Amino acid sequence: MGTDPSGTRLPLRRSLVFRLLAASLLIAVCAITATAWLAVRTTAVAIRQQQGQVLADDTTVYRTLMTYAATHPGWQDVGETVRDLAARTQRRITLTAQDRERRPLADSAPRAGSLPRQAFAVIDPLWVDPALEPSSGTDRIAPQAVGPYRLSDADRIRLADAAAKTAACVTRFGWDHRSSVTPAGRPRIEITGPSEQLAHKLREEGGNSTLGTSTGTYCAVADLDVPTAGERTALAALNTLVTACLERVHLPPVEVGLDFLPPVRDGGADAATRNCVDTSRREQLAPSVAPAALLYVSAESDSPVPGFDLSPAKTGRIIAVTALVLVITVGVTVVIGLRLVRPLRALTRAARRPTRPDLRVPVTTRDEIGLLTTAFNELSEHRARTEEQRKVMVSDIAHELRTPLSTIRSTLEAAQDGIVPSDERLNASLLEETLLLQHIIDDLQDLAAADAGTLRLHPEPLDTEDLLHQVAAGHRAHAEAAGIVLAVHAEGAAELFADPLRLRQAVGNLVSNALRHTTAGDLITLRARAGEQGLLIEVADTGAGIDPADLPHVFDRFWRAEKSRSRQTGGSGLGLSIVRKLVEAHGGSVSAAGNPGGGAVFTLRLPV
Repeated sequence: MGTDPSGTRLPLRRSLVFRLLAASLLIAVCAITATAWLAVRTTAVAIRQQQGQVLADDTTVYRTLMTYAATHPGWQDVGETVRDLAARTQRRITLTAQDRERRPLADSAPRAGSLPRQAFAVIDPLWVDPALEPSSGTDRIAPQAVGPYRLSDADRIRLADAAAKTAACVTRFGWDHRSSVTPAGRPRIEITGPSEQLAHKLREEGGNSTLGTSTGTYCAVADLDVPTAGERTALAALNTLVTACLERVHLPPVEVGLDFLPPVRDGGADAATRNCVDTSRREQLAPSVAPAALLYVSAESDSPVPGFDLSPAKTGRIIAVTALVLVITVGVTVVIGLRLVRPLRALTRAARRPTRPDLRVPVTTRDEIGLLTTAFNELSEHRARTEEQRKVMVSDIAHELRTPLSTIRSTLEAAQDGIVPSDERLNASLLEETLLLQHIIDDLQDLAAADAGTLRLHPEPLDTEDLLHQVAAGHRAHAEAAGIVLAVHAEGAAELFADPLRLRQAVGNLVSNALRHTTAGDLITLRARAGEQGLLIEVADTGAGIDPADLPHVFDRFWRAEKSRSRQTGGSGLGLSIVRKLVEAHGGSVSAAGNPGGGAVFTLRLPV
C-alpha cells in the first residue's frame, strides 16, 4: 500500500503497484494457461515414451553396476563407470554406502544438490532384486559373482580348445548345438537337435532320438563340465561351509557340485538344505564382491525435456494462441499506459517552467502518481520559500557587511580630512570594526563548510564538566561587568568523544546569546546531565525569553527578532545557526524553548 506525505496509507485498490500487479497477473494467467494447455496436449505421448526410456535406462544402470559389484572386491574404481553411465543416460547416478551416514562412493554430479529421499535400488550381488535382474535365479545371487570359481587363463585356453573339438565332433555327426561361456569362463555346448539333413534321414530310416545322447557321449560333451583343480578347491571349501551349516540344523551332510544344487529331499529338509547352500555360497563369495551400496538415480538439472511435436495443425494452434495473448497484452498495456502517461506529462510540462517556482500541478489521481504530484507541488512551494530566504539572506549579508565597512570608511575619510585625529582611540575603533567584520566572515565560512560537508572535526575524549567551566570562565568577566550570575551544574555528566574546540564554540555562542538578552540580576545556568538519548547540555537564562511564534526561526541564518538589526539588541544572526551545524556535525541535535519574560532554555543533545 502507498503512503501520502501526511503518513496516511492508501487503500490497496488505489495503489498503482496493485493495479500493475493485477494487470501482470492477468496477462501471466492467460499465457500460462494457454502454454500449459498446449504443453499437456503435445507432450503427453513424449512423456510416456520418456518414462519408458527412463525405466530402461535405470535398469541398465542397475545391471551394469551389479556386474561391476559382482566382479570387483570394492568400489574404489567405480567412478569412471558411473560417469560413463550418466553420460549415456543423461541421469545423475550416485552410489553411497549402506549406513546411516550414507557416505558417497561415487557421484556423477557431486555439485547438483541433495539426493532423493529414497534410493532407487540396493546394489548387492549376493541379494539381487529379481524384478530388475530376473536371471539371478531363486538363490538371488548375481550370476557374475563367481569369486574363487573363476577359471585361470590356462584352464580357459584348455577348455576352449576342448570345446572347439567337441563342437566340431557334434557337427560332424549332423547335430545342431548352442555354444556359450559361463561368467566363470567355462565353455558350454548344448545339443539342440538334429540338423535338417539328419532329421530327414532319421525319418526315412526310422532312427530314434537317443542318437543325440550317444553323440554327446561320443563327442565328450560332459567332459567340459569336469571341475578343474581350482574349482575342486573352491567346491571343497563350499562343502565344508555347507556341512557346518547342516550340522547346526541337525541335517546330514550333502555334496554340492558346480551347479550348486543340493540333492532333492522331502519336505522342510530340502528347503533347509537349499538355505544352507545359499548361505554358504554368500559367505564364500563375500570377499570377492563389493559390499552392498545404495543406488540413487535422478534427473540431471540440465537434462532435456520432451520436445513439442510441431506438426502443421499444432503449429497453427500455437500461433493462434500466441497472437491472442499478444492482443490481450497490448490492449491492457495501452489502457494502463495512457492512464499513467497523462499526469506524468503534466508534471513534465510543469518541470520545464523554472521561471515559476510556485507552480502547482492539479492532483487528478489518488495513487502513487497523485502522491508524486503532491510531492512536486510541495517541492515547488519549498523552492519558492527558499528563493525568498535567499533574497533575504543576501540582503542581510549586505547589511551586516555594509555597517562595519561604512564605519571604517567614514572614520578613515574623517582622519584623512583631519576632522578626526589619528590616535589610539581611532585605531581601537577601526580594530573593533575590523574584528566584527572578520567575525562575520569567519561565521559565514564555518556555515559554508558545514553545508558543503567539509567541516573538519578532531574528536577526543573530554570531560563535560571541565568544558562547561572553561566556557563559563571565558565569559565570566563580561557577565560580572553586566551584573549577571554565571552558574555551572554537572549532574552525573559522562565523558564525551567530541571536538573540544568546536563544542566550546557552540556552547560559547549560546552563552553569548544569553548575555545579550539578560540584564543585571539575571542568572545564566550551564547544566550537563545524562538523558535517554545521550548527554544533554543546557544553557538556561532568566532574561527576556522568546516569543513562541519566533521559536521555529531562532536557528535560521541572519534571523533576528529585532527587525531593525540594531547592534544594541543583537549580533549578526549567525551564532545560533553555527550552533546547530556544529551539533549536527557531532551527530546530535539542538532545540530551544522559552516564553516572553520567562527566560529561554537551549538544549544540546549529544551521543555519548
